[in-house]
Amino acid sequence: MKILKKGVIRYLLILSTVLLGIFLSFGQDTIYFQSANPFSFYDIITDLDNQEKQQVYGVLTLPDGFKSTTQYPVIIAVAGSNGWSDHHRDYLNIYRKNGIATFELCSFQSRSVKSTVGSQTQVTTAMMVLDSYRAFEMLADIRMIKKSKIAITGWSLGGGVSLFSAWSPLKNAINPNIVFAAHLPIYPPCIVTPSILDFGASPIHILIGELDNWTPSDACEDLVNKLEKNTNIDLTIYPNAHHSFDRLSPLKIQEKGYILEDCRFEMNKNGAVLMNFFKIPMINSFLQKMGLFICAKRGPTYGGNYEAREKALIFSKEFMLKHLY
Repeated sequence: MKILKKGVIRYLLILSTVLLGIFLSFGQDTIYFQSANPFSFYDIITDLDNQEKQQVYGVLTLPDGFKSTTQYPVIIAVAGSNGWSDHHRDYLNIYRKNGIATFELCSFQSRSVKSTVGSQTQVTTAMMVLDSYRAFEMLADIRMIKKSKIAITGWSLGGGVSLFSAWSPLKNAINPNIVFAAHLPIYPPCIVTPSILDFGASPIHILIGELDNWTPSDACEDLVNKLEKNTNIDLTIYPNAHHSFDRLSPLKIQEKGYILEDCRFEMNKNGAVLMNFFKIPMINSFLQKMGLFICAKRGPTYGGNYEAREKALIFSKEFMLKHLY
């Protein structure tokens, strides 16, 4: 029976590889893989094997004018708390026009969640970091993907994923053999400072708006100043720009969102984020909500800034071309 099961599994793996090759001949396919549902980085570092399993998927799209005999770099892209939007896909279109494949990670859809604005508990940064690593493992086995040239980018919550996927304690807990070629976090939350300031050797560049009060720019500036001696990290702050400055929409107030300007947290070596003042590890949803209740307000501003958007799109293209080609 065991031999039969192994034979069936091997047959299914071969069949899925063949089908993937057929679908990719049209330039796009949906790829499924197994991840899990850790609430926090603490769960990943201390107890990854016992986390609830979760099937996750993403959409792999090859570059414009691709050739089936060529290997391509790929960018894993991670959306923000409100899910995928047109302004996210504007970046992906530019990457593909310049010879780079894209992988649109669908962490929210995989868990039947539309948005985590104002809660951040149904789909967490930890879940999405793990999803990103598992996606990397799957993409690295695809013949048309150059596995040494897999980068990651993201916006807001996804920006935090792009940033902290470089943190060495997480990398070592999930898969120490994985190295992202580059990290491009776009307006990420930088309000957590880890006690271990090791973010690897791959290039990291943060893009954020000067007037962002959802994920404040000064928090990113503080973090970069602490990391830059030992990390290949840099920061661009766009003047007069708010959160989601790359949208094609006017400024609005997100009533459910958090204003995080007064929030700063420490994170210990095991990935536990500590509540201000009391230093209680916020390793479940209740404690996280309590920690945010103490320092955060509601109603951040978000919306487009045309100049910042155009500069970010150009920079993103040049950054990825530099590190993937």
